[in-house]
Amino acid sequence: MTRDQFSFFHPFRIRYSEIDGQGVVFNAHYLTFYDTTITEYFRELKYDQYADAKKTGMDFHVVKSVVEYKSPIRFDAEIEVGVRVARIGSSSMTFELAIFLNDSADLMATGEIVWVNTDQSTHRPAPITPEIRNLIATREKHLAS
Repeated sequence: MTRDQFSFFHPFRIRYSEIDGQGVVFNAHYLTFYDTTITEYFRELKYDQYADAKKTGMDFHVVKSVVEYKSPIRFDAEIEVGVRVARIGSSSMTFELAIFLNDSADLMATGEIVWVNTDQSTHRPAPITPEIRNLIATREKHLAS
């Protein structure tokens, strides 16, 4: 993955509490970086997932999360996490993510997160609404119909 594949980035600076005994980011924190970046992606699109879930009774469940480590990230490093919606299915949405050193093409990690839209009363998959599809397509031109 390359930086130019992403139009949205969220910055982080690695805190001491995020490193392990080897002096690098502890593996579980990568998913937190990814989740935070997805949240900020939707915030920029003016989509309030929490309010929408309360109103509609539908919400997304994470059904797959993948992290591939390319190079260690150390304490106090400044990073940027890029995210894009790579695919939208009937009820699922696939995010591709990548971590780069700040203002650099240095790829530190990649990721994939898959969400499934779910009826919260049954916990069964439900179609993603046209409103959400259209909102995402304003940023992800490859998904525009």
